Amino acid sequence: MLETPLLLLLLFLPFPPSSGAQLPNQGQAKDPPIATNGQPFPWGSMRLPKTIFPLHYDLNIHPNLTTLDFTGVVRIELDVLEDTGVIVLHAKQMQISGALLLAPEGARPLRVLEYPRFHQLALLSDSVLTKGRKYEVQLEFAANLSDSYHGFYKSSYRTSSGEVRILASTQFEATFARGAFPCFDEPAFKANFTIRLIREPRYIAISNMPKVKTVELPGGLLEDHFGATVKMSTYLVAYIVSDFLSVSKTTQHGIKISIYAVPEKIDQTAFALDAAVKLLDFYDDYFDIPYPLPKQDLAAIPDFQSGAMENWGLTTYRETGLLFDADKSSASDKLGITKVIAHELAHQDDFFLGKCFEAMEVDSLSSSHPVSTPVENPMQIQEMFDDVSYDKGACILNMLRDFLTPEAFEIGIIKYLKRYSYQNTVNSHLWESLTDVSNVCLDVRAIMDTWTLQEGFPLVTVEVRGREVRLSQERYLKTDDPSLTEGFLWQIPLTYVTSASNTLHRFLLKTKTDVLHLPEEVDWVKFNVDMSGYYMVHYAGEGWNSVIRLLQHNHTALTSNDRASLIHNVFQLVSVGKVRLDTALELSLYLSRETEVMAVTQGFGELVPLYKLMEKRDMAALENQMKGFIVDLFRGLIDRQEWTDSGSVSERVLRSYLLVFACVRNYAPCVTKATQLFNKWKDSDGNMRSGVLNSQLTDSVTVFARARTPEGWDFLLEKYRSSMQMSLKSRLKSAMAVSPLQDKMMEQSLTGEVMKTQDLPDVVVYVSKNPRGYKLAWDFFRANWHTFVKKFDLGSSTMSYMVTGVTNQYSTREMLDEVRSFFGSLTEEMGSEMRCIKQTYESIEDNIRWMDANLPLLQAWLHRRSNKLSHEDL
Repeated sequence: MLETPLLLLLLFLPFPPSSGAQLPNQGQAKDPPIATNGQPFPWGSMRLPKTIFPLHYDLNIHPNLTTLDFTGVVRIELDVLEDTGVIVLHAKQMQISGALLLAPEGARPLRVLEYPRFHQLALLSDSVLTKGRKYEVQLEFAANLSDSYHGFYKSSYRTSSGEVRILASTQFEATFARGAFPCFDEPAFKANFTIRLIREPRYIAISNMPKVKTVELPGGLLEDHFGATVKMSTYLVAYIVSDFLSVSKTTQHGIKISIYAVPEKIDQTAFALDAAVKLLDFYDDYFDIPYPLPKQDLAAIPDFQSGAMENWGLTTYRETGLLFDADKSSASDKLGITKVIAHELAHQDDFFLGKCFEAMEVDSLSSSHPVSTPVENPMQIQEMFDDVSYDKGACILNMLRDFLTPEAFEIGIIKYLKRYSYQNTVNSHLWESLTDVSNVCLDVRAIMDTWTLQEGFPLVTVEVRGREVRLSQERYLKTDDPSLTEGFLWQIPLTYVTSASNTLHRFLLKTKTDVLHLPEEVDWVKFNVDMSGYYMVHYAGEGWNSVIRLLQHNHTALTSNDRASLIHNVFQLVSVGKVRLDTALELSLYLSRETEVMAVTQGFGELVPLYKLMEKRDMAALENQMKGFIVDLFRGLIDRQEWTDSGSVSERVLRSYLLVFACVRNYAPCVTKATQLFNKWKDSDGNMRSGVLNSQLTDSVTVFARARTPEGWDFLLEKYRSSMQMSLKSRLKSAMAVSPLQDKMMEQSLTGEVMKTQDLPDVVVYVSKNPRGYKLAWDFFRANWHTFVKKFDLGSSTMSYMVTGVTNQYSTREMLDEVRSFFGSLTEEMGSEMRCIKQTYESIEDNIRWMDANLPLLQAWLHRRSNKLSHEDL
């Protein structure tokens, strides 16, 4: 089984880790496979045979950035494990020629068969390749640079003078190295790589390893030779041919760090360079494992689908994930860049709370999947890189770290990484390493198998009766079929605090029910301290009333993460009928006194979607009541915000969030101030270089305010076109996407002439959230489905993001029928079997159930509250 990454920290580090455990031979061809020439293909499984393993690739690539294609030669050293006459490897959409077997007795031609369904080549030898011997094969190949964002693909950018320049870059995760050169494109087939790149003198070439030398070739071309890599999987190979410039520093451990970017943006790389140096030193020290490569390059690619990619020695990023202008970028930009760099250098994410909530949203559906799950085709491999694999994996490891203690966890991780360096692993290897260092007698594998081998997560019900705390567990599932929740049992590392003690208590719940005994009676108990566990909690009996009283009278008795988790849990429990909506809304009233960013943003995160459902239902009166309630709830906090860039990062992020919300909701004081600032900025032709427009508050406050006219939209588009500053471009894009000219915005992104097509998914989803634009977005999405599939690839997180993002606020049976009709008309080749489509159906069905059950309650509660406030005013 290819076990999806629990925390990519442990699988894709640029230290010598293990990565890519094995899949069974899934994906058998239903009929005997036939090659493209009509002959029988000698292998019928999606997975490659284990008869031959690659040891070393000599790869020579020549991209032509004028004709937008490339040629190459690869020589692969092979280790034969069983006698065979067939070599099966991968190649996708390329022309193969000159296939040779290089043996001690001389070179012999190989017959080539192609099976496109599994992206496989079969090289047929006239003689047997003998077990225990080493051979080499040589293949010449040619292909076009990809028009998508994977494989060896074309990227471009526009200079300030309007000139369009071309570069070529790679993105091979998960199964796209096969589109760049013939290879054994599965993680278990690790090898060393020696790479040479041919280029024109006006370009540079970079790859995983440092350049050893440059050779002049006939015709004025240059050939860069790079050192041999460490043993690694094909998806970590990387190379770029471009006109980038670079800046460099050296870490305390002697590793050269370089940032590459387009020439006119190289002055935006200083912050990322400093952050990368500090982070790599930190990881070296934390893991007690020397970074195994002589250099680390970070490259900002103008066209890039994901956030970043952890290729060894050459990590690649979106420009917004790496470039930072100290004069114009905001605190959240700075924080975001640090997070992205940290994630890619060691693949961990410390901001678990929001990530866990996002994972739970998907994991609460019956179409979810276990963290460790078998896959049968490349689309399903792509689908593994979702919120369940990434975010749930991170959250359950964080839960284990908290339960074992950070010190014990660190020792176990280091032991694991050192033991399995450069090898393939399975989950049990990690659990064994952590069991060995546990300070208590814990069977870590037994605990964690319940979290990785079954889908979903538990809901723990807590009922306090005197000193007795009764516990029970069940699967949290948004469904109207109770039978789907049966048969699930977790070993849950519970943590809790009480009104009588701030001491953190731990308890491992292994059974369906259990009882805890407290030393004394308490006013309240809070389980899942700081939301470190991947489970929800329901406080039965008087439990929620006790929590509400605590929040109303002394909310700071709990941490901000605890308060955020209570807000999240209580509203999610409404969805499954465990808690009445009135109770959740009563709890939310304490937010008028909240000041911490996590709790405030979680409050918005639960309340705003309620009126978003109404916006798509033509329910203006109730919708406006709900909007008015939220503005009133946060009015005091909004009014206290200053239009400056002072305070901590958290304070500045909170300020931006509040003021953007207030302006979008047409809160008069905010709109007035934002409009004044926008007009000043516009009058200066976008060149006002001081004050609020260079701060966190640029986070769309001003552009949201008055981007609502054709004149304002055209002005923003021109600023977007001419700006070299990435965070500003991101804000302009957001502002234009919520203006009345959304159809124009989507078309601009689709053509890619001004706005990058990489941003199209964000634009379509932004437009879909707008009450005036959601139908436009849905029509545009359907009309351009085939283009999306070609550009972003079936099963990718981008496709999933668009499918769910465009549809997840629908709540009528009419829209459900329309969505089913469209996706039901697709063929399997066009994505009909994607998991995100099943998730979409479930989400809309859940919305329908929620509205049917809770609309009358919401109307009544808002009416009562309005009457109460009216009486208080009298």
